[in-house]
Amino acid sequence: MSVEPARIWHLPRLLGILWQATRGMGPVARARHEDVCALGGLIWRRKVLVWRAGGRLRGFLARDGVRLHALYVCPGWRGQGAGAALLASAQSESARLELFTATDNCGAQRFYGRHGFQVLRSGVGQGNDEGIADLFMAWERPQL
Repeated sequence: MSVEPARIWHLPRLLGILWQATRGMGPVARARHEDVCALGGLIWRRKVLVWRAGGRLRGFLARDGVRLHALYVCPGWRGQGAGAALLASAQSESARLELFTATDNCGAQRFYGRHGFQVLRSGVGQGNDEGIADLFMAWERPQL
Protein backbone atom coordinates (compact mmCIF):
# COMPACT_ATOMS: atom_id res chain seq x y z
CA MET A 1 0.00 0.00 0.00
CA SER A 2 1.40 3.35 -0.99
CA VAL A 3 0.55 7.00 -1.59
CA GLU A 4 2.06 8.60 -4.69
CA PRO A 5 1.39 11.46 -7.11
CA ALA A 6 -1.21 10.74 -9.77
CA ARG A 7 -0.11 10.51 -13.39
CA ILE A 8 -2.25 11.49 -16.35
CA TRP A 9 -2.62 7.84 -17.40
CA HIS A 10 -4.36 7.23 -14.03
CA LEU A 11 -7.25 9.47 -15.14
CA PRO A 12 -9.63 6.72 -16.39
CA ARG A 13 -9.29 4.74 -13.14
CA LEU A 14 -9.73 7.84 -10.98
CA LEU A 15 -12.83 8.85 -12.94
CA GLY A 16 -14.22 5.37 -12.32
CA ILE A 17 -13.66 5.79 -8.58
CA LEU A 18 -15.23 9.27 -8.63
CA TRP A 19 -18.28 8.20 -10.60
CA GLN A 20 -18.79 5.06 -8.57
CA ALA A 21 -18.84 7.19 -5.42
CA THR A 22 -20.94 10.11 -6.64
CA ARG A 23 -23.42 8.96 -9.24
CA GLY A 24 -26.81 8.00 -7.87
CA MET A 25 -26.26 9.86 -4.59
CA GLY A 26 -28.17 13.05 -5.30
CA PRO A 27 -28.00 15.82 -7.87
CA VAL A 28 -25.17 15.77 -10.39
CA ALA A 29 -24.02 19.25 -11.29
CA ARG A 30 -21.43 18.40 -13.93
CA ALA A 31 -21.47 16.34 -17.09
CA ARG A 32 -18.90 13.57 -17.34
CA HIS A 33 -16.75 15.51 -19.80
CA GLU A 34 -16.51 18.33 -17.24
CA ASP A 35 -15.28 15.83 -14.63
CA VAL A 36 -12.67 14.62 -17.14
CA CYS A 37 -11.43 18.17 -17.71
CA ALA A 38 -11.46 19.16 -14.03
CA LEU A 39 -9.73 16.04 -12.70
CA GLY A 40 -7.35 15.89 -15.66
CA GLY A 41 -6.33 19.50 -15.03
CA LEU A 42 -5.65 18.80 -11.36
CA ILE A 43 -3.55 15.76 -12.26
CA TRP A 44 -1.64 17.75 -14.87
CA ARG A 45 -0.87 20.41 -12.24
CA ARG A 46 0.25 17.66 -9.80
CA LYS A 47 -2.57 18.32 -7.31
CA VAL A 48 -3.75 14.69 -6.99
CA LEU A 49 -2.43 11.87 -4.81
CA VAL A 50 -3.39 8.23 -5.30
CA TRP A 51 -3.49 5.28 -2.90
CA ARG A 52 -2.45 1.97 -4.37
CA ALA A 53 -3.16 -1.45 -2.86
CA GLY A 54 -3.16 -4.90 -4.37
CA GLY A 55 -1.42 -3.48 -7.44
CA ARG A 56 -4.31 -1.13 -8.32
CA LEU A 57 -5.37 2.41 -7.58
CA ARG A 58 -8.01 2.25 -4.86
CA GLY A 59 -8.46 5.90 -3.86
CA PHE A 60 -7.41 9.48 -4.51
CA LEU A 61 -7.22 12.91 -2.96
CA ALA A 62 -7.32 16.15 -4.98
CA ARG A 63 -6.32 19.48 -3.47
CA ASP A 64 -5.17 22.84 -4.69
CA GLY A 65 -3.29 24.80 -2.05
CA VAL A 66 -5.19 24.53 1.22
CA ARG A 67 -8.50 23.53 -0.46
CA LEU A 68 -9.30 19.83 -0.44
CA HIS A 69 -11.52 19.22 -3.47
CA ALA A 70 -12.02 15.47 -3.36
CA LEU A 71 -11.21 12.37 -1.35
CA TYR A 72 -12.69 9.15 -2.71
CA VAL A 73 -11.96 5.49 -2.02
CA CYS A 74 -13.36 2.43 -3.83
CA PRO A 75 -16.31 1.13 -1.79
CA GLY A 76 -14.73 -2.27 -1.14
CA TRP A 77 -11.58 -0.60 0.19
CA ARG A 78 -13.16 1.86 2.63
CA GLY A 79 -12.05 1.33 6.21
CA GLN A 80 -8.68 -0.07 5.07
CA GLY A 81 -6.65 3.09 5.77
CA ALA A 82 -6.71 4.64 2.30
CA GLY A 83 -8.45 7.87 3.29
CA ALA A 84 -6.31 8.24 6.41
CA ALA A 85 -3.10 7.69 4.42
CA LEU A 86 -4.08 10.17 1.72
CA LEU A 87 -5.16 12.77 4.25
CA ALA A 88 -2.00 12.29 6.37
CA SER A 89 0.10 12.89 3.27
CA ALA A 90 -1.76 16.12 2.50
CA GLN A 91 -1.50 17.23 6.14
CA SER A 92 2.27 16.63 6.09
CA GLU A 93 2.58 19.05 3.16
CA SER A 94 0.40 21.87 4.48
CA ALA A 95 -0.10 23.77 7.72
CA ARG A 96 -3.82 24.19 6.95
CA LEU A 97 -6.45 22.34 4.95
CA GLU A 98 -10.03 23.40 4.20
CA LEU A 99 -13.00 21.61 2.67
CA PHE A 100 -16.73 21.63 2.19
CA THR A 101 -18.87 18.56 2.86
CA ALA A 102 -22.60 18.06 2.54
CA THR A 103 -24.51 18.48 5.79
CA ASP A 104 -26.09 15.06 5.30
CA ASN A 105 -22.72 13.32 4.76
CA CYS A 106 -22.28 12.23 8.37
CA GLY A 107 -19.63 9.66 7.47
CA ALA A 108 -17.38 12.33 5.96
CA GLN A 109 -17.95 14.62 8.93
CA ARG A 110 -16.93 11.86 11.38
CA PHE A 111 -13.90 10.94 9.26
CA TYR A 112 -12.61 14.51 9.04
CA GLY A 113 -13.41 15.14 12.71
CA ARG A 114 -11.24 12.14 13.68
CA HIS A 115 -8.43 13.75 11.71
CA GLY A 116 -8.62 17.10 13.48
CA PHE A 117 -11.00 19.07 11.25
CA GLN A 118 -13.43 21.47 12.89
CA VAL A 119 -16.70 22.80 11.48
CA LEU A 120 -16.31 26.56 11.04
CA ARG A 121 -19.64 27.40 9.43
CA SER A 122 -22.61 26.00 7.58
CA GLY A 123 -23.82 27.22 4.23
CA VAL A 124 -26.45 26.78 1.59
CA GLY A 125 -24.34 25.41 -1.22
CA GLN A 126 -21.54 27.92 -1.71
CA GLY A 127 -18.92 25.18 -1.45
CA ASN A 128 -20.29 22.66 -3.93
CA ASP A 129 -21.42 22.47 -7.52
CA GLU A 130 -24.79 20.94 -6.63
CA GLY A 131 -25.96 23.88 -4.49
CA ILE A 132 -26.83 21.64 -1.51
CA ALA A 133 -26.46 22.58 2.16
CA ASP A 134 -22.86 22.17 3.27
CA LEU A 135 -20.40 22.58 6.10
CA PHE A 136 -17.06 24.36 5.82
CA MET A 137 -14.41 22.48 7.79
CA ALA A 138 -10.74 23.26 8.42
CA TRP A 139 -7.69 21.66 9.97
CA GLU A 140 -4.58 23.46 11.20
CA ARG A 141 -1.32 21.87 12.20
CA PRO A 142 -0.95 22.19 15.97
CA GLN A 143 1.60 24.74 17.12
CA LEU A 144 4.60 23.28 18.91
